Amino acid sequence: MELVAGSYEQVLFGFTVHRGPAKSGHRETWTPVADFTHHAHTASLSAVAANNRYVVTGSKDETIHIYDMKKKVEHGALVHHSGTVTCLKFYGSRHLISGAEDGLICVWDAKKWECLKSIKAHRGHVTFLSIHPSGKLALSVGTDKTLRTWNLVEGRSAFIKNIKQNAHIVEWSPNGEKYVVVVMNKVDVYHLDTASVSGTLTNGKRISAITFLSDSVLAVAGDEEVVRFFDCDTLVCLCEFKAHENRVKDMVSFEIPDHHVLVTASNDGFIKMWTLTQDKKAPPSLLCETNTGARLTCLGVWLDRGTDEKARLPPATEPCPDQPKTIEKESADKIQEEASAPNAEKSDHTGGSQQPTKRNSPAPAKKRKMANVSEKKRKKKM
Repeated sequence: MELVAGSYEQVLFGFTVHRGPAKSGHRETWTPVADFTHHAHTASLSAVAANNRYVVTGSKDETIHIYDMKKKVEHGALVHHSGTVTCLKFYGSRHLISGAEDGLICVWDAKKWECLKSIKAHRGHVTFLSIHPSGKLALSVGTDKTLRTWNLVEGRSAFIKNIKQNAHIVEWSPNGEKYVVVVMNKVDVYHLDTASVSGTLTNGKRISAITFLSDSVLAVAGDEEVVRFFDCDTLVCLCEFKAHENRVKDMVSFEIPDHHVLVTASNDGFIKMWTLTQDKKAPPSLLCETNTGARLTCLGVWLDRGTDEKARLPPATEPCPDQPKTIEKESADKIQEEASAPNAEKSDHTGGSQQPTKRNSPAPAKKRKMANVSEKKRKKKM
């Protein structure tokens, strides 16, 4: 298990979590041990994602860097976007989806690291995206005040909803039956079958991170030290606790045998791991913490699990030219779909391996020699 966190200082931190046996009268010990720091980006980090093999990071320097966590080397960089990379999401072991301030959503082959699809998704920035558990749908929000649903089977927009405000987070529930959209300090809860708001949660301050702890319980953090657990069905705050000394920037939750874990990262430099209670009505217990000494911006957890070949996007994500499409205006809050941008003719991947720096202090950036991957021409469908 590895905690990875990006920072304003352009450094990626890696910590291996060691679990010690439980002693009489005490629970097992969790200890984060500094594993590496890596200074590959030339601007602050903005997004982190992990699958069973790789960790990827996005930055304000407009690039996506790939790290092979099995070999502990940098695998290369993706240079397709022309704006801050705002969101990165893996689906299984085969696909990565990225969004950026250039308004593009890109689907990447996570084996060959080719751009399979490049879609002009929003008229403004793409601020966040989320993939449905089935892999057939995705949601995105942007600065054009729209919530967009994407049909990943056909690689096109399914519908567009005008939400009249700039949302900055969207997230599916684990079972895919509901999703939430965050605008400032409010969370609108939608049900998939009606695509309408069933209720609204209100946080104390602007929300910076959310994560589902179950199909109905949502953890919410914002520009404050407190994390709150909300029930999305009853709209009740189940509990709240002080997690950090400064604003919480990102959160990740995961389940392993005997533990349901929440990980938080903050501007105060700390990464903390918490074990959750069964009903989520009581504050979690602190498992361990570590201080990076940096202003953290994003967080990921790499779990060394076996390859899940079943989790992959539908075959329609094969490289193909996108065609302009329109959708019927079903109501006043649906607007016409934009034409998709044509696919890039390059893989936009620079390969190479560089050993991340073993952790002592943030290492200065080293000049990386990347071997250009040969360009692969894409065949247009007749």
